[in-house]
Amino acid sequence: MQGFAGFPDGKQRLTPVPNLFFSELLPAIDNLAELKVTLYAFWALGQREGDVRYLRLPDFMNDAILLKAMGGPSIQAGVDMLLDGIERAVARGTFLQVSVEGSDGLMELYFLNTERGRAAVGGITRGEWRPTPDDEQPISLMVERPNIFVLYEQNIGALTPMIADELREAEQTYPPRWIEEAIKLAVTNNVRRWRYVQGILERWRVEGRQDALGQRDSQRELQRQVPPEYDDIIQR
Repeated sequence: MQGFAGFPDGKQRLTPVPNLFFSELLPAIDNLAELKVTLYAFWALGQREGDVRYLRLPDFMNDAILLKAMGGPSIQAGVDMLLDGIERAVARGTFLQVSVEGSDGLMELYFLNTERGRAAVGGITRGEWRPTPDDEQPISLMVERPNIFVLYEQNIGALTPMIADELREAEQTYPPRWIEEAIKLAVTNNVRRWRYVQGILERWRVEGRQDALGQRDSQRELQRQVPPEYDDIIQR
């Protein structure tokens, strides 16, 4: 099981989901793929703009994170599970499916079964609206940058209250990219200690990160980046 260190501090982007989903739809869904594509649709349609919002099959198929979330033993298995989940969502009535002629031929459009979705499907049926090439912009899930606690636990070691305080302080002092790079260098050079990472960060702050990363960091080169006060943890 892959662990989760929790949501980071501060404001988070939110995806609105109707309460009716939890009271009626969630108890009825008995297939994991269907549940995942349904939740994905709430997120993806929330990223769209305008009154008419829909997803095409490529919007589902081309999202690498969604395919990975299907959990199949192979890419093809993940695709099959994805298609099955979409088919189940359509059969249940969560998605409204419409076939229209697009710029590349016949394509399937998927709307959520909401007031707006039903109105859009009605407009298509009556010939009042058709998608344009400008409407067919790709969208995909973006990997959120891991917070500093996750980076530490995955690469350095177990988190303690004292280390947590130091990590919070580092987060306020150094840019997130610096912390990621410093931890990566520590792992590459097999020195998985926070004080070592701190030494790299402090040197970058004093001397400039660009110079510090200007050459490939071998073990000896990286040792030179650590201030003298950290010599007790470095084997020279």
